[in-house]
Amino acid sequence: MSFVIRPFNKDSDGDYAMLAAIRYEITPEHAVTVEEMKDGEKRRDPRCKRGRWIAETAETGEGIGFGSYGQSSWAYDPQRFNLNIGVRPGNVGYGVGKALYDTVMAELSLLHPTELHSNVREDWERGLQFASDRGFEEEMREWESRLDVPAFDGSLWNEARQRPLRGGIEIHSYADLARDAKRDRKLHALVTQTFCDVPSTVPLTPPPFERYREQVLESPNFLPSGLMIAIESATGNYVGSSEVSKRQICDDLDTGLTGVLRDYRGRGIALALKLRIIDFAKSLGTPVITTANATTNQAMLSINEALGFVKQPAWISLARRTPENQKTRITEA
Repeated sequence: MSFVIRPFNKDSDGDYAMLAAIRYEITPEHAVTVEEMKDGEKRRDPRCKRGRWIAETAETGEGIGFGSYGQSSWAYDPQRFNLNIGVRPGNVGYGVGKALYDTVMAELSLLHPTELHSNVREDWERGLQFASDRGFEEEMREWESRLDVPAFDGSLWNEARQRPLRGGIEIHSYADLARDAKRDRKLHALVTQTFCDVPSTVPLTPPPFERYREQVLESPNFLPSGLMIAIESATGNYVGSSEVSKRQICDDLDTGLTGVLRDYRGRGIALALKLRIIDFAKSLGTPVITTANATTNQAMLSINEALGFVKQPAWISLARRTPENQKTRITEA
């Protein structure tokens, strides 16, 4: 099979459609639309560098794979990059992945990366071997779990719903708090604290308020009634939150951050927040809620298992790091 590799054109709807089709064939459960990808590009933190390439057949121009590098404003370091290589199942074994990897790395080397990170599902043996052959090592595993929302019996959880209330904690949706002029700032302050407790192999860097508002609260997939906030009645302080966002390609909902301030843990707040999320999902007729948790996050895993979330194959976080004595640091202007 003859193929060519070319840069992705972010101004071409055709390239977005090609990339969406490739991604759908590789991971249909994580499919995205052209509109979602274009919106993500528009909201990307300008300090976060990105490069993308498409592999297509020389004969017909059919898209058969992609390669990319990028950075996250939520775990930012100027020399840390996320690497992603994907090849359509029917086109594996022809050297497409290797060619994409070599193309991405040739460009990325100009940016002097000190850390490369990628994720491979545990049942993708070929992908794991591909990464291992290139010096990537496992650092963490994360289970994706799914809840069958119509099958969930909420009547079994009435006591758990009331427990935080008896302790002076109320739960309201983001939409319900619209009259609170400080709502968004208070929410950002809460998320900044709870996000940093998420298990991670790298230091986390929650974005400043304006970037958070743009990326989260103004996203077309944000659901104001799908973000639940736990509030201490006596003080009005925001002490915990949980959220789901919508997809544009199906009716499933994706769980974002669920977190409770350390001084308020052990009071059933996280469980009550999750129950409110499920109630909301039922009101929409949602078929499935997905979530993801590090295999070391036993507290949240226990809650999800009790609620009936079913584990899927784990995603393995892999990294290739440059030894300290070989690093060339870049200082941002």
